[in-house]
Amino acid sequence: MFIRNAWYIAAWSDDIRQTPFARRILDEPIVLFRDSSGAIAALEDRCCHRGTPLALGEVVPAGLQCGYHGLVFDRGGKCVLVPGGHTIPPDARVRSYPVVEKDAFVWIWMGDPSRADRSLILDYPYHNDRKNWPHKHTTYPIKCNYMLLIDNLMDLSHLGFIHKETIGGMSPALHVEAKMRTVKTPAGVRFDRWMLDSEPPPTYVKAAGFKGRVDRWQEFEFVAPGTVLQWSGAVDAGRGVFKDFKYGGSRDGGFSLRLFHGATPETENRCFYFWSTANGYRQNDPIATAELFDEIARAFNQDKTVVEAQQARLDENPGAPLIDIHGDGARIHARRAVERLLAQENSAVVPVAAG
Repeated sequence: MFIRNAWYIAAWSDDIRQTPFARRILDEPIVLFRDSSGAIAALEDRCCHRGTPLALGEVVPAGLQCGYHGLVFDRGGKCVLVPGGHTIPPDARVRSYPVVEKDAFVWIWMGDPSRADRSLILDYPYHNDRKNWPHKHTTYPIKCNYMLLIDNLMDLSHLGFIHKETIGGMSPALHVEAKMRTVKTPAGVRFDRWMLDSEPPPTYVKAAGFKGRVDRWQEFEFVAPGTVLQWSGAVDAGRGVFKDFKYGGSRDGGFSLRLFHGATPETENRCFYFWSTANGYRQNDPIATAELFDEIARAFNQDKTVVEAQQARLDENPGAPLIDIHGDGARIHARRAVERLLAQENSAVVPVAAG
């Protein structure tokens, strides 16, 4: 079951050009395109004439032209041309979806269009700040329910097991025993996680050249139904930046990155993972930004392998019980936030924030 009255990421802005772009979202076929003015539109990917996917057509000055018999649909889904000058049937139209282009994303509203409040779309200004936060981004299709991806991001105790050679480091105990504070928010949950006087992981050493031990932080916020915002980094140990979650000294210098994680359901057991890495330590060095992206990609491909295998096992035995352990606190809060939104939608109450 999907939350429909919410904003989801449909694509990166640079994915959409004047060529039809097909994508299945919440198990509905969508086609996105830019019209002659550069504005983005999202339509049902099915011509109302003979059911042909509109993504097989092309963009023309008047809109999107079906590649089978040439009907043209404007950004609102209305047929504006039947070739040969024939009369356009009054019900010749396809469903259109509200879309907003913001902060390098194309956001889509899959529910009741009258409730599509663009002010609910979260802000992510770091994608627009190339000077201080140069970034790279991509999309991974993943064969799992999107909430398994959120689960993975909400329980970081796995870092010391799966990501030893990249962002995790060689000590699983470091992650299991990290100092952690979890706080529920109106739209989800936030957690702060600190590993003091610890050995820096290989990715951090490559990026910032640490020579000794570090104080390391990870700040995550889940915004339901599918966004996770992350700020992670480290500075040389002993600078006094952490005092029982009352932060002291400056976190400037050392290593710092921001990660955007966006999970959009494709189907019940498949999703799109939109992610970006923003370099906050060697901002004037394009090589550093590219190397950071490659390091994170290595780690995320390890996650992809795990969650896809996890989904396969769950599909084999969907009734098998799963237990919760001490590291599941933030994950459980995230699941409950989504459950609350599903209950609210079923009760026809107010729409939810972007995710």
